[in-house]
Amino acid sequence: MDVIAAAPPDPTGAARASGCPDADSRATPGHDRTVEVAVVGIGYAGLPLAVAAAAAGHRTRGLDLSDFLVAQVNIGRPPVDTVTRAQLGAVSDLLDATTDPDYLGECSVIALCVPTPVDARGVPDLGPLLSAARTVRRHLSAGQLVIIESTTYPGTTDGVIRDILEESGLVAGEDFFLAFSPERVDPGNTRYGFHNTPKVVGGLTPDCGTRAAAFYGKLTERVHVTRSTREAEAAKILENTYRQVNLALVNEFAQICHRLGVDVWDTIEAAATKPFGFTPFRPGAGVGGHCIPVDPLYLVHRAAQAGMPFRMAEQAQCVNDSVPVWVAARAQEMLAARGIAVRGARILLLGVTYKPDVADTRHSPAEPLAVELLAAGAEVVFHDPYVTTFTARGRAVRPSGDLMDDLATADLTLVVQHHQMYRTELLAQARLVLDPSGPTAATDGALA
Repeated sequence: MDVIAAAPPDPTGAARASGCPDADSRATPGHDRTVEVAVVGIGYAGLPLAVAAAAAGHRTRGLDLSDFLVAQVNIGRPPVDTVTRAQLGAVSDLLDATTDPDYLGECSVIALCVPTPVDARGVPDLGPLLSAARTVRRHLSAGQLVIIESTTYPGTTDGVIRDILEESGLVAGEDFFLAFSPERVDPGNTRYGFHNTPKVVGGLTPDCGTRAAAFYGKLTERVHVTRSTREAEAAKILENTYRQVNLALVNEFAQICHRLGVDVWDTIEAAATKPFGFTPFRPGAGVGGHCIPVDPLYLVHRAAQAGMPFRMAEQAQCVNDSVPVWVAARAQEMLAARGIAVRGARILLLGVTYKPDVADTRHSPAEPLAVELLAAGAEVVFHDPYVTTFTARGRAVRPSGDLMDDLATADLTLVVQHHQMYRTELLAQARLVLDPSGPTAATDGALA
């Protein structure tokens, strides 16, 4: 294993690097290289990479199928909340976006940051990634460095991706360089961003790893090089499976505490005083986002193909998927304790995104929670400062017209996400509060 401590990136963009760091001499003849770095997919993960590359002095261009995303980037308005307007504006002279892939052949570095979702059955959908790889193949030239950042199971980069790219007639590891480096973007995290989150890199060959590490070394403070692409692919899934399993543990633990009459919050606070051997996780209304409910399923799928079930991840997924159902049942219990039938009761959901103070609703627990409450006959209203429309499996949920009025009139206020605006003083205006993410002064029925 090789660990490279890199110089911090130049936030002013003053350094004007020419091409890929340590670019192969074979890459220069016959290539204009007016664009040095191409980022395919400029969403939550791709745009931070594009901004970081431009901030390090590389002429960078984002490629995306979405006319909207491209237009927003080109007018300096970030279409995702993983990049600020100030960050995008600071690199406007070095970063633009397009839907036209013809420029890819000019670049020294091409990074693929497209979505890798799962289908309704939890089976990995590599369609967007394979499509992006085919686009790159059509423009691939000698000496280029191709990096996959999209989360996937071990064996994808040196398998199907390599096969597609080599259909160009060029050989990976000889004519062009191929590496995997998982994105580690954490929306809403103000402490750790692209520049100070260590970058994991795995190359198809040692030379591929060195080239990729040299590129990221100009963008981030630290680069860790793995033995191959497969270890880098597995590392990303391990990171999110760790969170998935521990969240499942504490979510199920909270249910047991409720049944036994134990205050789960006081219990977690007590356990967290141990300075070693314990990392506190806290229960909530469910687990959402673009990583934790999805990434472990990639290894579940690949492990099953290899005849080795990933039982821990499978069970954790089941536990976390069941949490919104349990929270809905707790809501009905609290209403019943007040003599209020859930059918016809007015329930206000606060925060329908998957994480506090972000605008992303992917796999938000608010959706299955709303589905359960609507099916029970409740009148469901939602409020979220980051979301204007919200649907529960195709059924539109009415937005709050006046938050203070809805707090005062709702039979139950259910805090799904703790956005900063939902402070104790605000919740004190509600008649009855269920807060799965932690007790407040106004909570009349925390998960204890």
